[in-house]
Formats: sequence, structure tokens, C-alpha cells
Amino acid sequence: MSKRIASIRGMNDILPADTPLWQWFESTVAQLLGRYGYSEIRTPIVEQTDLFRRSIGEVTDIVEKEMYTFADRNGDSLTLRPEGTASCVRAAEQHGLLHNQVQRLWYTGPMFRHERPQAGRYRQFHQVGVEAFGMAGPDIDGELILLTHRLWQALGLREQVVLEINTLGSPEDRRNYRAALVAFLEQHRSELDEDSQRRIERNPLRVLDSKNPNTQALLANAPSLMDYLAPESAAHFTELCALLDAAGVVYEVNPRLVRGLDYYSHTVFEWITDALGAQGTVCAGGRYDGLVEQLGGRPTPAVGFAMGIERLILLLSQQDIALPELTDVYIASTNATQALLLAEQLRSADEQLRVLTHCGGGSFKSQLRRADRSGAKVALILGESEVADGTVAVKDLRDGGEQTTVAQHAASAHIAKLLAP
Repeated sequence: MSKRIASIRGMNDILPADTPLWQWFESTVAQLLGRYGYSEIRTPIVEQTDLFRRSIGEVTDIVEKEMYTFADRNGDSLTLRPEGTASCVRAAEQHGLLHNQVQRLWYTGPMFRHERPQAGRYRQFHQVGVEAFGMAGPDIDGELILLTHRLWQALGLREQVVLEINTLGSPEDRRNYRAALVAFLEQHRSELDEDSQRRIERNPLRVLDSKNPNTQALLANAPSLMDYLAPESAAHFTELCALLDAAGVVYEVNPRLVRGLDYYSHTVFEWITDALGAQGTVCAGGRYDGLVEQLGGRPTPAVGFAMGIERLILLLSQQDIALPELTDVYIASTNATQALLLAEQLRSADEQLRVLTHCGGGSFKSQLRRADRSGAKVALILGESEVADGTVAVKDLRDGGEQTTVAQHAASAHIAKLLAP
């Protein structure tokens, strides 16, 4: 016997028992984004490595440690996308979507990072990303947060997540703040964890995001970026907070929230939960006004966010969600041809009807056991006598109704009555 081949560690199969919840989540998200006027864009999962080096930043953990990068047969360096924003910006710029235009775009699909697999954190994971281009004011920042707030309501997760927001100001604000922060960190270098010591020279703002409790305690006395904001940056954040207050969205200002990617500026936000252990962030994003220009385009204001689908599925699996059944009608028969023809007749009469036809033979007893396990509400039975006289036996599998016999041409109308709420 040949050796079995297993999936790659951290890259998981999504099995038929799990896909209904994924499909419900994906359709709920797509419907809501359509209501807000966002259009779907689909990009390749493989991009040139420089796209991510230039956008995410050379000294981030993603680029330094986590990307799946390889040389193709032409010797070009390619990378499986570790996040979606850079790909979306590349595609929108390449195809002329950003020139003197406002764009609201969204995408979904797999991302790849070589991390230590654990619940809610995988090497192949899935995200929904939303990006808005060409709008500079805090109103579009607010729209994205209101959109996510409405999504949690639609998913039944509103009580499971909380919102944290912050501002990173402009690049000039951060340069001024960086000097003060580095001076503070250098005074306490010996008290910092190893990763934070390494980041002082290369990416000091990431020290604020350290998960080390001793480092976090030390940072309580660090300078605050809020004190280095230019008037325009402070006004942008104040207006955003006022908008959220007016909409009744509860939030907490977290001055240590910096996000892990270099391209962010001004607004950053995270929706977090305490129901998933260490993997508490389920949605995060912010403004990245310099990224389009950084990747070769014209200066373009932009803001967006991404949601981790696996983490949200873990949250949703803890809820009592009534998912639609996969099957309405199961046809059991001793005549495969007649059964398939009847199934096609029923599908033509009602395009929403979900019909499963038994294939592969077997006794009526075994077929009806399968009908019950399928979750179908109604079983149709085609024996020799029914085929001969053009009828079908109809059995209610869920509400204990008696078995009846109807003409095949009337079966669709009879089933509709049985399935009516």
C-alpha cells in the first residue's frame, strides 16, 4: 500500500460539515458590502516579491520571517501573498482604476504566512479585505467602521467584539515622535525584551505593540504620539471620534495601537474579542495615504481593513446559528432513469428547490435511512407501481405526516405546501 500524503502543516482542509457556515458567512459579507456600494476585485495569489517588500516594509516580521518566497523557472522572485492590500493597490493602479476616480473595492481569498500554527492562526488562512481609494476625509474612515459594526450585528457577534482606535498621524508627525520614543527606549534598553531591543533602530513604533508584559509596563511612561500630532492630524482624529459618537458606536482610544505594517498613517483600528485566547484580533485596518505613490502611482488617499475568516468562524461556531438545510427533497427509487427525470422536473418547476436523487441502488429501507440522514424534509418514493401509473409517494420526514400519493405532474405543488413555513 502506498504511503498516504497528508496536508501541509498549518494548511487545512475545510470539510463538507464546515462549509455551510463558511458559505453563510461569505454570503452575509458579500450582501452587506454590496449595500454599501463596494465592488469585488479578484487578484492572483502569487505576486512579485518586491510588491510586499516595498509595501509592508523590509523590517517587519512578515517580510523578514513569514513570507513564502521562491524563484520561478525564469529566476524571478515570487511570493505567495501574505496580505491583500498591496495586491489590491497593484491591480487598481495597473488597470487605471485610481486616476481621478473614487473606488470602493473588496476581495476575499487565501493568504500565506509561515507562522507557528495554532487555533485561529494558520499558514494558509483566509481574509476578507475592503479598500477605499480617493477619499481623504475622516468620513470614509467612519464609514468603514460603521460597516464593520453593522456586520457584527448581522452575524450575531456584536456582544463578542470591542473596538479600539488610534491615530498614527502623518509621516512628519511620526518622524518627530520617533526621535522622542527612541530617546526614551534607549534609556531603558536593558529592561526591554529582545525583540523590542532589535526594533529600536529599525522600527521603534513596533515596540509599542510588544506583547511582553514587562515591556508594556515600561511603556506606560513613554512619550505619547498624541502629543506630536500636527493640528491637521489631530483634527482628522477628532472628527472621526465625533462621527462614531454621533452614530452610537462604542470605542476605546488605545495609544499603543500601531498595527504591524509600515504603510499605515492617521486612523488605525482593531475589533478584538476575549473569546479566542491569544488570537483576539478579528478585524483590523486603517488609513494608508502614501502606499499608492510608494508603489509607483499618483498620491492617492486610501483606507481599508481585513477580517480573518478562520477566527470569525471560530466565534460563529460558538453561536446558535440556524443554517439552511442542504436538501429539501430526497428521491428514493428502484428506477434510476425515472427518478432522475422526476428530479429534473422538480428543479425546473422551482429553481430554489434542493433535490437529492439516490444513486447506486439499494433497498427502499436503506434509501430511506439515507433520506433521513440527508436532512431532507420530504422523501419521494418511486416504486414499480408508481412508475407504472405516473404517481409518486410523498413522505413527510420531519413533522410526522402520513404518506400520500400524488400524480407526478402535481408533485411540485404538493411539495411546496409541505415546505411552506
